[in-house]
Amino acid sequence: MIYLELFLSFLQIGAFSFGGGYACLPLIQKQVVDVHQWLTMGELTDLITISQMTPGPIAVNSATFVGEKIAGVPGGVAATLGCILPSLILVSIIAYFYLKYRHLDFLQRILKTLRPAVVAMIASSGLTILLSALFGDVIIFSNLKIYMLIIFGVCLVSLMKYKMNPIMVMLLAGVLNLVYNMVI
Repeated sequence: MIYLELFLSFLQIGAFSFGGGYACLPLIQKQVVDVHQWLTMGELTDLITISQMTPGPIAVNSATFVGEKIAGVPGGVAATLGCILPSLILVSIIAYFYLKYRHLDFLQRILKTLRPAVVAMIASSGLTILLSALFGDVIIFSNLKIYMLIIFGVCLVSLMKYKMNPIMVMLLAGVLNLVYNMVI
């Protein structure tokens, strides 16, 4: 029964995850943390970090990790299949029609109108993860983790100003956190 739950939950995530990996994070959070309570928000944040560091799409990596944590390898397979099945079907259909009608102005206008919604979904996910990292489970100013804010600032400057490789930024964040924990 858990395999079916994992498959259906990630089928729903896969079916409604428009805009790429980051856009699906609110859907993953809703299913994994809020509805089924398979993970806590902190565990989800860790999972997203791990999914970022491993090859492949974040949604597929997340499905595999959650499924494996909940029900072992068969759970990972069930969740992963649920996650990718809608994309396989939808991309095949869209590719056919896009290749046939890609020159139509109407189609180009539809694609342009979807961009702001995708950006909003990505921003929502980013803000949720940032608040979780800075405050923990309850957003109260007294819970603010100053060292996490400093690490965030260093990483943001490294990415934006110095155009540092994202993998190096993740390693930098890990080293800064390690140094902080060794000193404190």
